[in-house]
Amino acid sequence: MANILFLPHRLPYPPNKGDKSRSYHILRVLHRSHRVFVGTFIDDPEDHQYVETVRGMCSGLHVEDLNARSARIASLGGLLTGEALTLHYYRNAALKRWVEETVAREKIELTLVFSSSMAQYAIAHPTLPMLVDLVDVDSAKWTEYAGRHRWPMSWIYAREGRRLLACERDIVLKARRAFLATVKEVELFQRLAPESQGRVESLNSGVDPDFFAPDPQRRSPFSDDETALVFTGAMDYWPNVDAVVWFVQSVLPRLRERRPEIRFHIVGRSPTGAVRALAGEAVNVTGTVPDVRPYLQHAAVVVAPLRLARGIQNKILEAMAMTRPVVAAAACVDALEAVPGEEILPATEADDYVRCIEGLLDAAGRAAAIGAAGRRRVVAAYSWAAHLHGLELHIDRLVGAPPSTRPPELAGTPER
Repeated sequence: MANILFLPHRLPYPPNKGDKSRSYHILRVLHRSHRVFVGTFIDDPEDHQYVETVRGMCSGLHVEDLNARSARIASLGGLLTGEALTLHYYRNAALKRWVEETVAREKIELTLVFSSSMAQYAIAHPTLPMLVDLVDVDSAKWTEYAGRHRWPMSWIYAREGRRLLACERDIVLKARRAFLATVKEVELFQRLAPESQGRVESLNSGVDPDFFAPDPQRRSPFSDDETALVFTGAMDYWPNVDAVVWFVQSVLPRLRERRPEIRFHIVGRSPTGAVRALAGEAVNVTGTVPDVRPYLQHAAVVVAPLRLARGIQNKILEAMAMTRPVVAAAACVDALEAVPGEEILPATEADDYVRCIEGLLDAAGRAAAIGAAGRRRVVAAYSWAAHLHGLELHIDRLVGAPPSTRPPELAGTPER
């Protein structure tokens, strides 16, 4: 049993969005074998109700509130220091003090950083071995954003992409090991940072197929006279906002020409004004829901028209686990170990989405077959326990613990 400092940038509960699901399952693995001390932020006031839940999963917890408006203003300090704005956004003196005190008092043996923005707290203690889960190449996202905005935001985003890449490269060189969510993200980072060869590996995201499973007793949230299309996600996240706005403007009207009973349900917390403005006869914006599973289970089709995202999307895995046919952005499908056309349908342009969705609605048997095949793929390839076993081995090596034993249910599952 080791004393481990875990630094996720958001409270790792509830597991209701991709990064929080990933950090939550990492915390579960750490808590099973080690004393874990968690330093993190809350950026959604609703998450305060879950603090005690997280406290029960660790040996020490420190939480700081993160007000988006204040943090954005503070992030402008990066323009003066030459640093990435993201670093200033997550820079907090109280959290820094807590880290220093915890490292000294608890004899911390290892730091596990979740996202590049939190590495600044670990790098201040260079004698401690550090593992870093970058999750995605965030710098590439900012660079991509730059191409979709006008000056001056295009300049700010492009600058952030450059500065954050420099930060990511420095972090990886200082870490004992760094992780990204997919092999393709690893390949991208190694192209951007050739010196990272051999220092970065993939740690796939996953899903709990027992939790995300269809239940015949689960009631539908939809009316009997509608055909429900569903999108799930945090609706204050720009790629999600872009996805649903584009879908409502470019795809939904064409679908409703043939099937006026179609209704698009946007399911997720904190919808922005742009998302709320979509609500109407053809669109339902739910805001926070207690359980996303009824919406997934009873959807005719789940869509993920993400134009600004790469890598494995938990929203897609969750829908597949619920046996729903999924039509998703081709870039997201490419990241999956899934057979296009048989386990999930890829799309790029509006014509693709219209053709795929209409095809599924016209052929219920094919839709059911794709949904069933998608669940089989998730169960076989996207177990959290299987993916995180590799992380456990790295921790064991660094703290000198006996190697973790692969759980019996994972026998025969390849390492990743």
